[in-house]
Amino acid sequence: DNRPGLNAYAPGDIIKMYDGTTVEVLNTDAEGRMVLADALAYSEKFKPELVIDAATLTGAAVRAIGQKASCVMGNADKKYFQLLDEAGMETYERVVQLPFWDDYFDEMKSKIADLNNLGGGMAGMITAGKFLEHFVKAPYIHMDIAGPAYLEKPQDYRGLGGTGTGIRLLINFLKRLS
Repeated sequence: DNRPGLNAYAPGDIIKMYDGTTVEVLNTDAEGRMVLADALAYSEKFKPELVIDAATLTGAAVRAIGQKASCVMGNADKKYFQLLDEAGMETYERVVQLPFWDDYFDEMKSKIADLNNLGGGMAGMITAGKFLEHFVKAPYIHMDIAGPAYLEKPQDYRGLGGTGTGIRLLINFLKRLS
């Protein structure tokens, strides 16, 4: 047992989330999605028309498309994905839209809680997105920015280290919405 203290969560724990959903912890390394899920559920308080999150959530995103783009998925209207794609091409913070079919959510179901915090091992970035979608009532876009978020050598206009990816993209996207 390598928990840092008595209050640290462990595999097998059941966590009650902000919105009341219970989540079975299969892997404690999937902690980012747990915190993000509560933040997304809290956003409902503000009655948003659209929710977009950007997170370095999965290594699966890096393995799928490398560092040249971010993976996006969600249930929002196609027009938002089109605007996001256009903004990404203009700012060179490109995005690749992945399928977000409902049956990916099946992997998130638990036998002892409402959800698992981890999918079955395949399509990890999509199942992470489906997990998060559960906590959002508004139209939703999940951006997994793990690939381009940190560079070990400069690429194009982006320098070594943290790139701030997504900032230019989302500013351009919001300008297109107005």
